[in-house]
Amino acid sequence: MLTVASRTHPGTVRATNEDSSLWEPNLAVVAVADGMGGHNAGEVASQLALDACRSFLEHSATDHDLTWPFGFTPALSIAANRLMTAIKIANGRVYRASEEHSEYTGMGTTVVAAIFNGSTVAYASVGDSRIYTFDGGALQQITKDDSWVEMLMKESGLGARAFERHPMRHVLTSVVGARPDLDVTVEERELVDGQTIMLCTDGLHGALRDSDVETILQSERDLDRAAARLVDMAVRRDGRDNVTVALARYTRMH
Repeated sequence: MLTVASRTHPGTVRATNEDSSLWEPNLAVVAVADGMGGHNAGEVASQLALDACRSFLEHSATDHDLTWPFGFTPALSIAANRLMTAIKIANGRVYRASEEHSEYTGMGTTVVAAIFNGSTVAYASVGDSRIYTFDGGALQQITKDDSWVEMLMKESGLGARAFERHPMRHVLTSVVGARPDLDVTVEERELVDGQTIMLCTDGLHGALRDSDVETILQSERDLDRAAARLVDMAVRRDGRDNVTVALARYTRMH
């Protein structure tokens, strides 16, 4: 069984909320996106991307003669292939919209998404929104940011703290909609009873320490209240960015 709760807040500075979230119980898919671009184009990009993902996932859930426009990876499950294809279709949809409408030129969005199938979760990330797993003890980040800092960390062997003041620390190396083609890595893992998956934008993980998140998830079993507390703390702690979180807890049916 899957229990899901999500919360979003525009923050204390920005007039619009360019984050979007998706929870579709019939498809067992959870996703979060953080859009970027002028004239509210970020809001358009994030919603367009998640709508495109939902549309393909709905279609592919019932079409047994499905064609795979980007090929099929045999090493991955059908669910993981569906997720990969959905994000690539979303990339094309956002890219075309930015090409066709001058007010949307250069828009893009991060996307993190997860599809649950029993105790297995397939998940993917583009940009610097993140997915974490929490099993009651420590919080663990299971996605890597597509960012200059991540690249510099890999090349140098240094930790993130070494680049806290780097002038390009906010520059992303990949987002949905920036280019006509997109590389997407989908991973899969088995969940244990009671495990929680957290998807969030950088408005949350940039404002809170892992220990802050752990404290709330350990003390608040109700996911709706936990999500509300996480967003409230992030807004109070920083508030300069939009903040979105989605929590999904897997419970084994006995």
